Amino acid sequence: MTVAADGSGDYRTIQEAVNASRDLSQVTVTIFIKNGTYREKLVVPSHKTHVTLLGESKEGVVITFGDYSGDVAKHTTYTSHTVLVQANDFTAENITFENSAGPVGQAVALHVEGDRATFRNCRMLGNQDTLFMAVENSRQYYQNCYIEGTTDFLFGTATVVFEGCELRSKRNSYVTAASTTEHQQYGYVLLNCKLTAAGPDVNKVYLGRPWRPNAKTVFINCELGAHITPAGWDNWRNPDNEKTVYYAEYNSTGPGAHAKERVKWARQLTAKEARQYTLKAIFAGGAGWDPARK
Repeated sequence: MTVAADGSGDYRTIQEAVNASRDLSQVTVTIFIKNGTYREKLVVPSHKTHVTLLGESKEGVVITFGDYSGDVAKHTTYTSHTVLVQANDFTAENITFENSAGPVGQAVALHVEGDRATFRNCRMLGNQDTLFMAVENSRQYYQNCYIEGTTDFLFGTATVVFEGCELRSKRNSYVTAASTTEHQQYGYVLLNCKLTAAGPDVNKVYLGRPWRPNAKTVFINCELGAHITPAGWDNWRNPDNEKTVYYAEYNSTGPGAHAKERVKWARQLTAKEARQYTLKAIFAGGAGWDPARK
């Protein structure tokens, strides 16, 4: 199926194409999206499995909407999404997901609840709460993506790997806010990622703070800009969180890599410990999942 805003495809909207895809498909349903701006509040419901959205180009295909928490329609963080993925085995490549509301509070660009979700060469644009990786039994893989925001712009309960991604902070605040449960072995793992700042006035950013007490976030071989504060991590105004979180780094580089100045309750992994963070191990739960690198 092809989607084109100008009418030259099978459908003008992405939602129409998703709705037309086979229910509970066991084979991949590829929806090719031509360059264009798609002003849609897109939902991929749970019965639309194995959908792949393949964009013509990541800058050229933009899915955008502007709902935010506390707006006149009384949206919350949980309903503010531009795109909501509830189905398992969803893939997106070469697409921009944007919440256009501006710096007005919580405004989610992409909200993912399905299991085995893969995003390659995509952009997630927003401010506070850009990317919501929502539920405990969801495994998500982001490869070569660009994600920007202000506060807690990577947040939620899922088990997630970011590989080769750029995380751009637009204001002094926090990058991650994991809410990992005590039952999960892994939370967020960032491999070979680059943390950047939108400008020189962004100069005090924390790697993360715990949305829930058992938050787990690990940075491995990441390049940290000068905007990352030496302390690195914040306890979200609750010292008890320091006993339950798992915050760690291995081989951080760049001007923000202050290993010896990090808070005492964070960890520096050994080489042996870092080697255990493979996609196969992190995503081993249930029927194991080892997403293919491209």
